[in-house]
Amino acid sequence: MYKLTLSVDPAVVSRAKRYAKQNGVSLSKMVEAYLASVSSPPSARKMPPVLRSLRGILKRADPADYKKHLAEKYL
Repeated sequence: MYKLTLSVDPAVVSRAKRYAKQNGVSLSKMVEAYLASVSSPPSARKMPPVLRSLRGILKRADPADYKKHLAEKYL
């Protein structure tokens, strides 16, 4: 394990400590989990099922068609 020194607003630290205590987790574990989630490759991040089902669906979409649709709908 590495030690890490951070500069954080005191109000944020206070809220984070309260949250950690309410959820039975250490502040260190919360920071570790956050850093792990934002530093993992996008494909490794868990996506909600609805987003997984939509991923890649517009690969062949033409932006001009979408602009035409918006123009017809709102103009």
